[in-house]
Amino acid sequence: MNESDGRTDPRTGPARHVVVVGGGISGLAAAHRLLVAGARVTVLEASGRLGGKLLPGEIAGVPVDLGAESMLARRPEAVDLARAVGLGDRLQPPATATAALWTRGRLRPLPQGHVMGVPGDLDALAATGVLSAEGLARIAADRELPATEVGADVAVGEYIAARVGREVVDRLVEPLLGGVYAGDPYRLSLRAAVPALFEVARTHRSLLDGVREVRERAAAQGSAGPVFAGIDGGVGRLPLAVADACRAAGAEIATEAAVRELRRRAPGEGGALPGEGGSGPGEAGAVPGGGAPRSGDAPWTVVVEHRSGGTRTLAADAVVLAVPAPEAARLLAPHSPEAARELAAVEYASMALITMAFRRSELTAPPAGSGFLVPPVDGRTIKAATFASNKWDWVGRADPDTFVLRTSIGRFGEEEDLKREDGELVELSRHDLREAIGLTAAPVATRVTRWDAGLPQYPVGHPERVARVRERVGRLPGVALCGAVYDGVGIPACVAGARGAADAVLTARGA
Repeated sequence: MNESDGRTDPRTGPARHVVVVGGGISGLAAAHRLLVAGARVTVLEASGRLGGKLLPGEIAGVPVDLGAESMLARRPEAVDLARAVGLGDRLQPPATATAALWTRGRLRPLPQGHVMGVPGDLDALAATGVLSAEGLARIAADRELPATEVGADVAVGEYIAARVGREVVDRLVEPLLGGVYAGDPYRLSLRAAVPALFEVARTHRSLLDGVREVRERAAAQGSAGPVFAGIDGGVGRLPLAVADACRAAGAEIATEAAVRELRRRAPGEGGALPGEGGSGPGEAGAVPGGGAPRSGDAPWTVVVEHRSGGTRTLAADAVVLAVPAPEAARLLAPHSPEAARELAAVEYASMALITMAFRRSELTAPPAGSGFLVPPVDGRTIKAATFASNKWDWVGRADPDTFVLRTSIGRFGEEEDLKREDGELVELSRHDLREAIGLTAAPVATRVTRWDAGLPQYPVGHPERVARVRERVGRLPGVALCGAVYDGVGIPACVAGARGAADAVLTARGA
């Protein structure tokens, strides 16, 4: 990266000042991309910390993730970013990926060879006891049924149930999707949530035959190696390392800095705006790094309110909005009412993570494997449990006598339990853990992390909504969007979307 002052972007001439609104992994990844291209960058985060849904923490002296804990390793964007910011030697696969399903009264092995719960090996599935005899018989009917029309989109549950029966959806697909979206498979878009299966639905009469081809293609392409990766110390370290790299390249990154308003400036308008000025950190039109903005050309003014008091205005050649849909809708409403209405209609699911630490010496038998998923049809409170001390080497070795696990509670439309106090959520989790794995020991420490409106939902038609939003926002000079609501909730998808947003504002006309 170049120094901040005097930058020149070979594609655009004099360095542009880009304001990135949002300091989660999407905003920071966009900032990193912009800095590599030679832009001047300011990142504004309304909360008091960076990282969004990636949150490093500790319990009983053991490092843990209190938000997302892993990233898809077979998609390169997040792994590449980690390497670019100096975390390459900390990338680690899970120590164990042996997961289970708590269903039909006991823990059962999660069937292997599936694609988001759709089975690829019926004999292996039968051996697990996850499905009833009737459910297994219904799967076989898939190859005899006529093709199922899916049109432009269809609900995940609707299509899969039509092909292989509702039991597959309720006991396999739903718990797996729940771990990603905390959503209802009978509402979630197949095209957005499981694009590989949407392609199968469009091109194959039989779902089972299509899944077999997907697996064979993956094997032929050499998709060996771990599916997921973590970072020693937690993936919550990733946004902090990206932020450090951005600061080293000259970016200003401000927390507790809420963007109150975006103002569109008339062409040729001068630098200081009428009635505006700096009453807090910075001056009107100030650019981090000391260089003066191209104020006569910059099409946007960003009005920033600092929690410590005061406001300031920044002239921006371009703006990247890396914030949840409701906040993007608020900022865009004066400039693109249609896009704002679409974004305001996006729904979110809330959830809570309950992290607990136990003394191994007090456990009758430490749980085995990486954890288990819970189908909602079984009527339990928790939807999953992760045995962090087994799954991640750095957790297990931090204190060999401490066993750390976490549970999750909350699904879209089933969030009543989240109104309970933290202590109640701990007790609800302990109740289910006693029944599932016989865990009776008392934890030596607990932490409850709530993610209110944390996961955007992708209902049928979501891809079309995103396309409409982007088309309308694309009419604004130098504005782009990124984040989990647009391209996927996983870390690689967020990084890819951030790169696309950065490239868009660097090449946009009029920015």
